Amino acid sequence: MTSTINDVARHAGVSMKTVSRVINNEPSVRISTLEKVRASIKELNYRPNNSARSLAGTRSYTIGFIYDNPNAYYVIDMQNGILSECKNNNFELLIHPCNHKSSDIKQELTNLINHSRIAGVVLTPPFSEMPMVSELLENLSLPYVQIVSGRDEVGRSDSSILIDDFQAAYDITEHLIELGHRNIGFLCGGREHMSSIERLEGFKAALATNGINLRKRSVLEGEYSFNSGVVNAKKLLFRKERPSAIFASNDEIAAGALFAARLEGIDIPRELSIVGFENSPFSRQTWPKLTTAHQPNELIAQQAVSLLIAKIQGRSKDYIEDKQLLRRFKPALVVRDSTSKKNS
Repeated sequence: MTSTINDVARHAGVSMKTVSRVINNEPSVRISTLEKVRASIKELNYRPNNSARSLAGTRSYTIGFIYDNPNAYYVIDMQNGILSECKNNNFELLIHPCNHKSSDIKQELTNLINHSRIAGVVLTPPFSEMPMVSELLENLSLPYVQIVSGRDEVGRSDSSILIDDFQAAYDITEHLIELGHRNIGFLCGGREHMSSIERLEGFKAALATNGINLRKRSVLEGEYSFNSGVVNAKKLLFRKERPSAIFASNDEIAAGALFAARLEGIDIPRELSIVGFENSPFSRQTWPKLTTAHQPNELIAQQAVSLLIAKIQGRSKDYIEDKQLLRRFKPALVVRDSTSKKNS
């Protein structure tokens, strides 16, 4: 038999209104009461009806996730992280993929917001890095959190979760340099993503720090896809002075580069070291497994939703002042079998 809010109130020895305040994460509930009500909710396996809650009042309990990303692993990780935090706070999730290059994207987003009655949205690149989108949401008075590539919180709004792609790329490049590599190819992701620019800048900075001249011809434009990795890696591998290492802007590109190298009979890592970025399943499904940078996308998504719900409930200042809650992430170097010392 399904438990009701009345059952929870009786079990916890509190009023229905108090149970409702706990479910809605209102800040005015005492800790002891909060724990007692949550224990009753868990014991009775009570599940709030979010549709009914939204219809009963002016507040919505649905979070929107708006994205345009060809990397299925990234999207799945984000969805899982967002959904996990939504469940923890008794919110629902609305997923809306769309084309950021569409000529009517502004109208599409406006229609979505007006028709779906969402409480707020989580934005990932490239939407999170498009001023038009943030301006639209501000004009519609809709809370949002944007996950963006960046190094410093100074000058950032309280709506940002930062990924320090620059420092992570610097660390990866340092790893290759420490292994003796000087001629390193760089395969870019799509330029509409700030992460592509920040990862390239981190790569350049590490070269400069170590007194290594950037070979502009070794930096190739591309997309965040396996095929882009194959095509651009072949361009590097067929050159007279072939690089001894390739830095790919994500694991999917790196997997494509590794595939292209193996087709040419190049031994990885003895003849060519390859690194990726993000630590997606691609990095662990290749042979050899890829050296990469671990980007905790599920945790990042959870933190984004936690901040968003705090904004929805008018307590984002307290959230940001709590130093235990992260707003900046630096992907960490993960060394695997795709890199080794340069063959002399």
